[in-house]
Amino acid sequence: MSTGTSVPRPRPPGLEVSDAALLSSLLLEAPVGFAFLGPDGRLLRLNKAMAAVSGGPEAAEPGRTPAEVWPPDLAAVAAAAVRAVAAGERPAALTEHAVTGVAGPGNGRDSAVRYWAFSWFPSSDGEVGGVAAIAVDTTAQHEAAEALRSSEDALRRAQERYRSLVQAGAQVVWVTTPDGEIAEDSPEWRSITGQTAEEYRRQGWLAAVHSDDRDRVEAAWRDCVRSGKVFDGRYRIRSRTGSYKHYDVRAVPIERDGEIIEWMGASTDVTAQREAEEMRGRLTEQLSAAALRTARLQQATSMLAEALTVDQVVQVITEVGRSAIGAERSAVAILDTERLSLHTINPGGLPEGPGTVGGDIPLSAASVMTSAISTRKPVLLESPEALRRHFEADGIDASLFLTYTDESAWVGLPLLSSGASLGALRFSFSRPRQITEEERVFLEALAGQCALALERALLYEREHTTAETLQRSLLLDTLPTVPGMILAAKCLPVTRNMEIGGDWYDAFRLPDGRLAVATGDVMGKGLTAAAGMGRVRNALRALALTDPRPAAVLAGLDRLFLATELAEQVTTVAYLVVNPLTGDGVAGNAGHLPPLLLSPDEPPRLDSAEAGTPLGWASPRRQYAFQLPPGNTAVLYSDGLVENRKRGLDAGLEELVTVAGQAPPEAADDPGQLLNYLVDRMLTGYEQDDDVTVLVLHVPAEGRAASGRRRAGSARKGRV
Repeated sequence: MSTGTSVPRPRPPGLEVSDAALLSSLLLEAPVGFAFLGPDGRLLRLNKAMAAVSGGPEAAEPGRTPAEVWPPDLAAVAAAAVRAVAAGERPAALTEHAVTGVAGPGNGRDSAVRYWAFSWFPSSDGEVGGVAAIAVDTTAQHEAAEALRSSEDALRRAQERYRSLVQAGAQVVWVTTPDGEIAEDSPEWRSITGQTAEEYRRQGWLAAVHSDDRDRVEAAWRDCVRSGKVFDGRYRIRSRTGSYKHYDVRAVPIERDGEIIEWMGASTDVTAQREAEEMRGRLTEQLSAAALRTARLQQATSMLAEALTVDQVVQVITEVGRSAIGAERSAVAILDTERLSLHTINPGGLPEGPGTVGGDIPLSAASVMTSAISTRKPVLLESPEALRRHFEADGIDASLFLTYTDESAWVGLPLLSSGASLGALRFSFSRPRQITEEERVFLEALAGQCALALERALLYEREHTTAETLQRSLLLDTLPTVPGMILAAKCLPVTRNMEIGGDWYDAFRLPDGRLAVATGDVMGKGLTAAAGMGRVRNALRALALTDPRPAAVLAGLDRLFLATELAEQVTTVAYLVVNPLTGDGVAGNAGHLPPLLLSPDEPPRLDSAEAGTPLGWASPRRQYAFQLPPGNTAVLYSDGLVENRKRGLDAGLEELVTVAGQAPPEAADDPGQLLNYLVDRMLTGYEQDDDVTVLVLHVPAEGRAASGRRRAGSARKGRV
């Protein structure tokens, strides 16, 4: 089978070979597609352009049907043309088809759609009748027509949008004479103002201007007419409904040959813009106020979180009430369920005079706070009339109270914790005061924070009282009387935040006459630390009376600690046993600070014995010899004496030795004076943030024992 794009044909009579070749070349290479179909409807010949339409050179092989190489619609038209010629009729003169996948250079396929216009006419070759088709690529015309249609559509849409904008706009155009008088009717203006044509021409646009704006606008307009300046203004115009709308107005002079021939103005309705600006201003104010209240609530929450006592909670609430809502008085009351009353923590926050009550308020009494408790909702009374109506609903006459009080508005808020009433808040004002919704939300949030802080403060005070009582009960009231030795001690609890720690000391006589002395520190604060201190102190006494050796006592405390205390509870102990007659002794240390040793023959120093681990840590307990000859002093202390937020432990220990070396000579034989001197010097310039416990043992030099005994009695009486 031939693979060319044409079938050899007999040369027509009278046609030279060169002419036939030229015609064949023209048909083959022409940019217009040519195709010939036989009487049987099969393709006889296609040139290159038609072969491209038909899918490539392989589609041009003779004998194929149009349905095999052309799109269905084109194949159907070709078949109809063949039938028409066979019937002696003329085929359709012109058809147009969209063809996808036209063959390109290198037999590649173009996926774009191209448009071809086909012309159909009969063709005969001797006695054989068929159909000839000529195809012209009309894609460019289609694209141009499509672009034209798109441009027309865009232009039409632009015109429609412009027309819609003009129709939707709130602008009114008007014209005046050179001297500023109405020159033409303005139906748009009259449709807004409701004026008749006669009223508009006679009174003009100025008649519809708001009376408060009219003089200002007229003066500005007349000035522009005289000077020829552009007129710009904003004013209110009365509408046909009687309401006023805001308009921006601009008028320009129209000149010809240097003379003003008329004024053309445009009035634009900016009512929505003005209302939006006003709304934006109100929202900005509200948001600013809300942001300020939020900041104040955050500040109040932070302050309440730091308030440990009930009085501190009241101070915060009073300050927030004054600064956030301008309350002249603030009161906080706690519910006493046993006595069925409210106990006002700060009676000064309530007014004085007949008809008022202070201190304890029975729940049956008529008051803003009891109303808040009974309803479990905020009570907002913006005026004396509102107060009177509120209580009259319960059959209570508030006239006596209102006669004497200087208050004119009130707020009562229940303090709720876990759904139960804890107490109430009360704010009052000297003038009528309406609480906004935003302020109500703020006050309810404040009451919630106050309830949490108050509950925490009450729990803290109860725990603090219990811990303080326990701590004081465990510390010695008096130091033991020991012949040949003077003792002095001081326990100085930290006052900031009222925290109770676990510092302790102890001194007692053993059955054999020796003196047992101990200091300890249970890390932490509160009831847990105080209780732990009590257990360790009592256990130490019991163990010492059985076997007073420091190694045995500390080992016994380790066993107790592992059995009763938490692993994270750090506890340290320094323990020593001294013979008061000779000064000989033995000591042991479970992680505590080294004793301070003072001697008349050498500078003060810290005990160099290595400290062991805190109680409960796996460590063999050791003891070492301890000497306290006549004239020597030993000082046992807790870390509160040498360490704080500004001074590290190592620096504090060095400072303690230095301070001890600067002690006055008279303090060397007076433990009480030495103790006070060390405490004063070590705490001066620092904020005490931990308990300070100090125990001083002094063995008087020979010849001073009698006076030492007298000072011992004095020191015991003066112990804090």
